Amino acid sequence: MWGANMENKLHKIYFIYGIVFFMISLAFTSCDTSVPDPKTAYVPAGYRLVWQDEFDYKGAPNPDKWNYSLGGNGWGNGEVQFYTDKRTNSFVDKGMLTIRAANENGMWTSARIKTQYKADWLYGYIEVRARLPKGIGTWPAIWMLPSFDSYGAWPRSGEIDIMEHVGFDPNVIHTTVHTLAYNHKIGTQKNHHAVVPGATEAFHIYGIEWNENYIQWYIDGKPFFKFTNEQKTYAEWPFDKPFYLILNLAIGGSWGGQKGIDPKMKEARLEIDYVRVYQK
Repeated sequence: MWGANMENKLHKIYFIYGIVFFMISLAFTSCDTSVPDPKTAYVPAGYRLVWQDEFDYKGAPNPDKWNYSLGGNGWGNGEVQFYTDKRTNSFVDKGMLTIRAANENGMWTSARIKTQYKADWLYGYIEVRARLPKGIGTWPAIWMLPSFDSYGAWPRSGEIDIMEHVGFDPNVIHTTVHTLAYNHKIGTQKNHHAVVPGATEAFHIYGIEWNENYIQWYIDGKPFFKFTNEQKTYAEWPFDKPFYLILNLAIGGSWGGQKGIDPKMKEARLEIDYVRVYQK
């Protein structure tokens, strides 16, 4: 009788422990806001993969696919970082590209990598799965510039900002185009911003569908912003020429540094899981 009672008690204890373990596991799972790699789940119909970097290697970014922008001098925005091609600022490991900004004895270094002279595209669906850095003063960007200034110097030939984020306004994602008619220098830029919960904690997918009629932004497969071709002149729509992709992490600057740079911050990391380009 005593043995049967003890067995029943043990069953009850194991049952309660099981419930507690399940609830703890569920809680930890719900805290992970990363969007999984969907393969082609978000790709619009009719597109096929034409270029990619899955970062399934180790070392420097693949030199067959990426170039570097190097140097300082503010990059037109008063930024404080100096871009290098050092492995301490950009490296691939464990299936991930890391762009690392580092405070080296008071001077910030970082990386800006690009597909210029390696690959460019006219139209397509382009997506990047990324986790954004934390820290006041950080300014990561995923963006595109024209391969040739066919309509003249910036902003005449255009710029497509797939994603921008400034650390003093965490988890707010900005998407923008710049043209001669629409740019921030004259207060006419076409853009949209909104909170993406967990953008600095987890991976999200930032993408655009770009064709002759519009550029449609997506975040995690959901429409975010749309810029439509007004069928006027290049001043409104210079996006009928090939563009290349840029990934960078700036520090400070006219926008990223509006509320200063956290003096306690020693480094910041923009992490990229993959880059994929699809075309019809």
